[in-house]
Amino acid sequence: MKRGLSMKLELITLGVIVLFIAAFAYVSSSGNHEWGGADGQAEGVISDLTGGTYVPWFQSIYRPPSGEIESLLFALQAAIGSLIIGYFLGYYRALAKMKADKSARQREGKSDA
Repeated sequence: MKRGLSMKLELITLGVIVLFIAAFAYVSSSGNHEWGGADGQAEGVISDLTGGTYVPWFQSIYRPPSGEIESLLFALQAAIGSLIIGYFLGYYRALAKMKADKSARQREGKSDA
């Protein structure tokens, strides 16, 4: 039964990956796209709402010298966050598995007596 479940999970994962690749290929091939961030869109909305009179109350501590370095820092931040989340997910999964193994050993010990 475990092998069948594993195979089913692999097929579902493969299907999701193929779906994302197909969606990406369709979107990227259909038209001219401008990839803009949410910051630029929010700035435009704020400017429209305030009539251009809004003055930011906070200045950035560090401004990267180029867009490539800014992208690098963003990717580094995402990688560090992914590592932290992955560590804790793995830790709690191993903890749950150890508890399950311990309870199974206890049940086996009690059933032998």
